[in-house]
Amino acid sequence: MISRAATMVLPFTKMSGTGNDFIMINNMHRAYTLDWSGFAARYCTRRSSVGADGVIIIEHSAEADFNFRIFNADGSEAEMCGNGARCAALFAFEQKVAGTHMSFNTLAGIIEARVNTHDVSIRMTDPHTLHKDILLDMGTDQYCVDFINTGVPHTVVFTEDLSSIPVQELGRAIRIHEHFSPAGTNVNFVQIIGDGHIRVRTYERGVESETLACGTGAVASALISNLVKHVPGPPVHVHMPGGELQIDFLIKDTHFSDVWLRGCVDNVYTGNIPL
Repeated sequence: MISRAATMVLPFTKMSGTGNDFIMINNMHRAYTLDWSGFAARYCTRRSSVGADGVIIIEHSAEADFNFRIFNADGSEAEMCGNGARCAALFAFEQKVAGTHMSFNTLAGIIEARVNTHDVSIRMTDPHTLHKDILLDMGTDQYCVDFINTGVPHTVVFTEDLSSIPVQELGRAIRIHEHFSPAGTNVNFVQIIGDGHIRVRTYERGVESETLACGTGAVASALISNLVKHVPGPPVHVHMPGGELQIDFLIKDTHFSDVWLRGCVDNVYTGNIPL
């Protein structure tokens, strides 16, 4: 006889979207009523657990193909995550929750997605709250930065030498700067490397570290680069440590719309977590 304890497991899939990795959970039937915040803080810890940038749960939605929830590695729930949303789209397709064209709810609004094998594109909600030329007093230094919300808040800092930027230290200082309180901000350091191409390194709020990629950060960096630095586009090609993302969009004056984020999504492995 199999004991009840032996059957109490939570199936998951580990997925990576251009270097951002997530623990994916299918909870369409609401079979699991866990403290997802505590779950994320425990199982996203690297070296001592599964390890990931976040946990993504897909659940039933009456309005769309499914409802998307994401919890960062620190346990905080985020409004949206670009690469996480792309992973969710492929996961939903593979779980037979949705077809190759789908829509799903996020705290930032409805997201559309298209799946073509492991090439996954999502249509972002329209960016908002654009602020240019913000002067930040950082003690002994001042930085001129730009800000836009692409589902979550993002600050963009331009540099001519991305490799020399202390992303962890400076990113953290800007992330918690009083100008962006109380919500804080993600921080993207951007170097223009050619026509329609930029390099980006991102300090992510909630992960509280530099990550290999950030979808909403790639979008913010591409849009601000196009608007402020006149980087040709669309598309704008964003090169991050985890790989390349492509950003398509429409722009009229300073208003962006029809923004698409495209890149590769990979399955890493599947497993079961004992509850």
